Amino acid sequence: MNQLDALRQWTTVVADTGNFNDFAKFKPTDATTNPSLILKAVQNDAYRPLLEETVAKHKGKPLDEVIDRLLVRFGTEILSIIPGRVSTEVDARLSFDTAGTIARADRIVALYRAEGIEIEKRLLIKVASTWEGIEAARELQKKGINTNLTLLFSFAQAVACGDAGVKLISPFVGRIYDWYKKSAGAKWDEAANAGANDPGVKSVQQIYNYYKKQGIATEVMGASFRNVGQIAALAGCDLLTISPDLLGELAGSEAPLTHALDAEAAKKIDVEKVSYDEASFRFAMNEDAMATEKLAEGIRAFAADAVKLEKLMVTK
Repeated sequence: MNQLDALRQWTTVVADTGNFNDFAKFKPTDATTNPSLILKAVQNDAYRPLLEETVAKHKGKPLDEVIDRLLVRFGTEILSIIPGRVSTEVDARLSFDTAGTIARADRIVALYRAEGIEIEKRLLIKVASTWEGIEAARELQKKGINTNLTLLFSFAQAVACGDAGVKLISPFVGRIYDWYKKSAGAKWDEAANAGANDPGVKSVQQIYNYYKKQGIATEVMGASFRNVGQIAALAGCDLLTISPDLLGELAGSEAPLTHALDAEAAKKIDVEKVSYDEASFRFAMNEDAMATEKLAEGIRAFAADAVKLEKLMVTK
């Protein structure tokens, strides 16, 4: 049995790509996209027609609407291939605008419904894990719209998401690892910080164990992996979203893979329940330099790629 098949025994495998031609090869259950992945995809000859057709069909409409229609076009294509859910992201430029996020999510949902997609079972609206994003997700969940809270780097973000009743969170393993490695500089010891000792892996372990101990239903989906060692150390997590390159490595290896995270074991851990209001959440984030910096950096990067996508549309 290869490592990918072994992983599927305990964890739902999600494809982290806008390139849906990869899906037939790796057979993921779910798929997740973001503006950066879609931008990369539409510059590929195989997917450029989706951009050109969407722009031509909706010429003259506001750019933000055309982008949403493009995201939904990709999403519906993906849903025709996979059995599970697709995550579609709200514009990162709305990350600090609760009302704006809700309005944009409502439009994305309406577009999917117009395509005949069963929203409750097949769609996750992806929102940045800012205080405003989490509050938007709280309201969306009340309306039956399931959410995926992304750019999550801290325990405080995870706790707030659980309290808001979000469907799923995406803690970013690789970006946490990147920050600590860069911060340590020449003192970084790769071997000592690998596997279960990886700082990104430890963050997800803490969140997973806390959720299971406290009976929080929010699903944990590890994301942003740099190597298969990080993935192996989180085998048993609810979901893991993995790039095609790393899916290929897992499929090509028959090295042993063990069940690393276990819900029943987590229930026996002595962990106190905590909660945050807005003031304590913001202070906890302020105290966590890594989470503050990576959240801001991630929002900037997604926003910049949204602008690039708009520019591509204008030239069509």
